[in-house]
Amino acid sequence: MKNQGRGVAKEMAIRLEAPEAQEVFLAGSFNDWNPSNIRMERDSDGSWIAIVPLTPGRHEYKFVVDGRWCCNSSGTEFEDECPGHVRNSFGTLNCVIDVSGESVSPALQVEER
Repeated sequence: MKNQGRGVAKEMAIRLEAPEAQEVFLAGSFNDWNPSNIRMERDSDGSWIAIVPLTPGRHEYKFVVDGRWCCNSSGTEFEDECPGHVRNSFGTLNCVIDVSGESVSPALQVEER
């Protein structure tokens, strides 16, 4: 992961509820949207988790669930605007997380580690 020079990175846990998935990756602005270098691990409750160092600032991301890009556990796109998500240049949605020096403003299940 690259440090974008915006301060000290915080270890953040990003989760996705997708118990039926066989394989999940995390891709976003923090890893140049690489769909295969952050493999998420299945948790005991069937959710998926990845611990990523995020520098302060806004980060957009998506999940790659069994080879399909998505921003929610159903693997489908939201039909209307959704809090914590923004439209991207492809006409679909990205998840958004804002990391400040003090706190995190998550789109989905994100926790500081």
